Amino acid sequence: MLSPVRLPLLVLALSLPSLGLRAAADLQSSLDAIRAVGPEGRGNVEASAALKTLVAQQAAELPAILKAMNGAGPLAENWLRAAADTLAKKHAKALPLEALEKFLRDTSNSPAARVLCYDLLLGAQPKRAAALADSLLEDPSSELRRHPVGKLLEQGNADLAAGRKEQALTAFSQAMQSARDEDQVKELAKKLKELGKPVDLAKHFGFVRQWKLIAPFSNVERRGFDTVYPPETEIRTDAQYDGKTGKIAWKDHQSSDEYGQIDFNKPFGMIKEVVGYAYTEFDAPEALEAQIRLGCKNGWKIWLNGKLIFARDEYHRGAKLDQYKLPVKLQKGRNTLLVKCCQNEQTETWTVEWQFQLRICDATGTALALAK
Repeated sequence: MLSPVRLPLLVLALSLPSLGLRAAADLQSSLDAIRAVGPEGRGNVEASAALKTLVAQQAAELPAILKAMNGAGPLAENWLRAAADTLAKKHAKALPLEALEKFLRDTSNSPAARVLCYDLLLGAQPKRAAALADSLLEDPSSELRRHPVGKLLEQGNADLAAGRKEQALTAFSQAMQSARDEDQVKELAKKLKELGKPVDLAKHFGFVRQWKLIAPFSNVERRGFDTVYPPETEIRTDAQYDGKTGKIAWKDHQSSDEYGQIDFNKPFGMIKEVVGYAYTEFDAPEALEAQIRLGCKNGWKIWLNGKLIFARDEYHRGAKLDQYKLPVKLQKGRNTLLVKCCQNEQTETWTVEWQFQLRICDATGTALALAK
């Protein structure tokens, strides 16, 4: 017969597996509740309760929280990021470093989760994170590339200060090959130019610079955005059409801008309430997953291989590099690209721009080798 003292211990031992299963179930249900968060506050009450459960976990559960970010929507991603940040701060001296490093090295995890993972490692073990940076130079996440690229920039600057120009050139050139963020690319291009090695920025980013342009069609009362003009139904580069001011025809145009700006004002003049089209063709060596990245402050539409892939009827809200990122599938061989660019009726000096910049790259921002 078991003694009264040993009986509670036996009961506790028998209950441990069920307690572990229950804790795991609570963790998973909390992650599911947060991943279910939607727009307009949908699921926020459940997510708030789930967040309390998550931040009460042990540090060992951090990788599970990070993994829940895979495929999560932006709202859910924010909740999970808050949970991971809070949990990491609570257990700053007991983070599961090996598990976090394993998570970081697995490139199948989402870029946002891996960036957060690296930041957690950097906060807890700066030297360990810095040692990992070299392995991220060709990482699929452009954000994670910033660390090793920045390290090479510092190295190159130190070499320059010490008069070691050849070593600086090597460091800057290596960094340039992997840099994808505009600020770092600009700084590296400047350094390399000063060392006598100018960089073709348009080529580095993958801007499309050779087009055929036709304009102006009418956009009076902003009706042109939805009006189907001939280029949208047929591409005949030898044809003439009735435009806003008379007969119009396609013109060859090549941008000399280092950021690939295609400026309709140059061949057609600064006119308002008009629509222009830009057309180009290129060859892909094989079927490819790609991104078309556009910067434009005018109303625009884009067709790839005759299929409308996106449109935005908005004017003069500002433009920047990679303002819009459009995932596409390129077909092997010939591909066609048509851009519609609309100019409205505003006459303020800051509304005269009638232009766009477009590049074709992979998900990391790396330019694709496409034959024009």
